[in-house]
Amino acid sequence: MRRDRLVDLNAFLAVAEEQSFTRAAAKLNVSQSALSHTIRRLETHLGVRLLTRTTRRVSVTEAGQKLCDTLRPALDDIDQQLAEISELGGRPSGTIRITSSRRAAETILWPALKPLLRRYPEIRVEVSIDSSLTDIVAERFDAGIRLGEQLARDMVAVRISPDQRMAVVGSPAYFESHVRPMTPQDLAHHMCINLRLLSAGGLYAWEMEKDGREIRVRVDGQIVFNDAQMVVQAAIDGYGLACTIEDHVRDQIADGRLIRVLDEWCPPFPGYHLYYPSRRQQSAAFALLVDALRYRG
Repeated sequence: MRRDRLVDLNAFLAVAEEQSFTRAAAKLNVSQSALSHTIRRLETHLGVRLLTRTTRRVSVTEAGQKLCDTLRPALDDIDQQLAEISELGGRPSGTIRITSSRRAAETILWPALKPLLRRYPEIRVEVSIDSSLTDIVAERFDAGIRLGEQLARDMVAVRISPDQRMAVVGSPAYFESHVRPMTPQDLAHHMCINLRLLSAGGLYAWEMEKDGREIRVRVDGQIVFNDAQMVVQAAIDGYGLACTIEDHVRDQIADGRLIRVLDEWCPPFPGYHLYYPSRRQQSAAFALLVDALRYRG
């Protein structure tokens, strides 16, 4: 294969994945006009239209999708082989792409990455902050970080945190005019701050359990966010009760900005895990990352 043909194929895959010439050009560090010329050259060589362009988006044709399906595993394999060749020099190297929720990235991933990256400057890491349940295979991530209850069964899962708990909280100002709930049923008489789940699109039903009895409570209130941090902030500001992971509000409970209720209805559940496809070949760089994140408590 001619060298420029491989460059053309890589450019096409970038446009197909980004669904945008603008974003793909930025990703490849080339001009949009040069990228358009590259795609036209590839389409002329193949004799088939690969992309459909509209004023709002770029989509792949049937032929383009077939080429994508062929290119993704092939280029991933090339990247893997190049990383392994680089490691023959004795230094772990290569790029690792990870998707994670913001809280896990802040409290677990980044603290583990800082010393690792200083020690191994040839390792590069790209972190995508996303609270939805990303398909790491389809989106070409090497690994993801999610709570243990959210993991697919065909993934390798490595525990990277202790068990977690949910916490129902409200501000002191809110409880000045509202009686503290004693049971989940009491939540029907309270203003509650809802969280819209990005993965499913629906509102999060508050999950509670006591003595083996599980309850999912649909709550109501004035506000709905799709971001857990904003849910916590609204609770601090007195706009109702919030239900979030205990780790998100530990400091606010400790300093009195939030008061915890229904504690006995919030048992532990599996904490954060690093997960990746079982068929993934581990490079030395990826193995170092897994070891740095592994929970040893």
